[in-house]
Amino acid sequence: MARGVNKVILVGNLGNDPDVKYTQGGMAITKVSLATSSVRKDKDGNQQEKTEWHRVTFFGKLGEIAGEYLKKGSQVYVEGRITYSETTGDDGQKRYFTDIVADEMQMLGGREGGAAGGGGGAPREGGFQRGGGGSYGSGGDRQQRAPAQRRDPAPAKPANFDDVPFDDDIPF
Repeated sequence: MARGVNKVILVGNLGNDPDVKYTQGGMAITKVSLATSSVRKDKDGNQQEKTEWHRVTFFGKLGEIAGEYLKKGSQVYVEGRITYSETTGDDGQKRYFTDIVADEMQMLGGREGGAAGGGGGAPREGGFQRGGGGSYGSGGDRQQRAPAQRRDPAPAKPANFDDVPFDDDIPF
C-alpha cells in the first residue's frame, strides 16, 4: 500500500516572540505564529493583499534553536506537516485547530528586523552556519540533506590556450 504525503512549506514572518515550554523530560516545545502574505488583483484591477496566520510548533533541539534565535518579525522558512486537533471549551463548544509541526527551519534575512541568523554564526547540528541565515532540521533517523546551494569546485583553467591539449584528429 502506498503512503500519502503530508508536507507544507511556508516562508513568512513571525507575529510574536516564540513561546518556549519544556516537558517533564526536558524536551523543548516552541510555538510561534507565522504570517504569510499573497497579493492578487481584484475585478477592478486593484491589488489586494491577504495575510494568512499559521500556528507552527517546533519540538526538541529544533524547538530550542527556534526559541533562542527567532524573534517577532523574523523571516523564516519552515518545512513540516499539517496536523488537526479539536478541544472542547469550558462553554461546551468544540474548537478545531490546524497546526504545522515543523521538521526543518531556516532563518532568512539579516540581523535587522529581528532575524538572528546574520554574520555572527548560529549553532547548527554538525557545526556552525555563517552568513544570512541558519538551516536546522529535526534530525532523527532522516537522511541528512545536502545544502540548498551546493557548489562543486570549478575545474582548473589553463593559463593560456598554448597549455590546452587539442586533439588534431577532430574532422572539423
